[in-house]
Amino acid sequence: MNAIDWERPWLAPLARLGRAGAQRVAAGASVAQALDALVDGGLAPAPGVRFVPQAALPEGMAYERFIFETGQVPTRDNLHDFFNGLVWLHYPATKRRLNQCQARAIAAHGVGAVRGPLRDAATVFDENGAIFCAPPALHAALAGRQWRRLCVELRPLWGQARLLLFGHALLEKLVAPRKSITAHVHQAPAAIEGIASTDAWLAAALAPEVLAAKPFNPLPVLGVPGWWPENENFCFYDDSLVFRSMRPA
Repeated sequence: MNAIDWERPWLAPLARLGRAGAQRVAAGASVAQALDALVDGGLAPAPGVRFVPQAALPEGMAYERFIFETGQVPTRDNLHDFFNGLVWLHYPATKRRLNQCQARAIAAHGVGAVRGPLRDAATVFDENGAIFCAPPALHAALAGRQWRRLCVELRPLWGQARLLLFGHALLEKLVAPRKSITAHVHQAPAAIEGIASTDAWLAAALAPEVLAAKPFNPLPVLGVPGWWPENENFCFYDDSLVFRSMRPA
């Protein structure tokens, strides 16, 4: 937990609970105990689940099915699961939506060697997703991977936009930031304000048929204006290995 820099701009929405949880872990609590304590102590609203040690997951039982049936989230003592818990505390409706999609697909088709389109999309967003609340011009530039337009020409418009990180693997990777780290972005209206409103909107938007189509756009997150000093030099976006153009149809 000591490696987390809570002053990073992408952690701002999670920093209040994140700091409190990390302090509890530093004092000797397990990650599961620290996350539950944030709820029990009134710092976070109840997310509809409890956090339990990884050993509570029965051998051979799918992780998603266990959460769906018990309302308990198996949690290891590592950064990956700590961030997963923080996302549960901030976006409980969306996390429950993704879990429902996973559990119902497992019930219908089993675990299998291949997840299938719905489970695959749910996993991608759960691990690496972000929500981009922005005006239409920014959405269009992102969808077209017009990086110079998105991040240079339209930079003043970012004052009306917010990128909220959702994926816990994405958050874990950004503990050691590097230029190539890329989010799978779901686009949302600029008018949505606040984490709770975003969570409610996103949970409703990610219907199974929508989710299965993978309605996501890639965005290298260190390119977000104001998030990384090097992107003040607009040549930052000329790196075609990171800021890739659309593939030919």
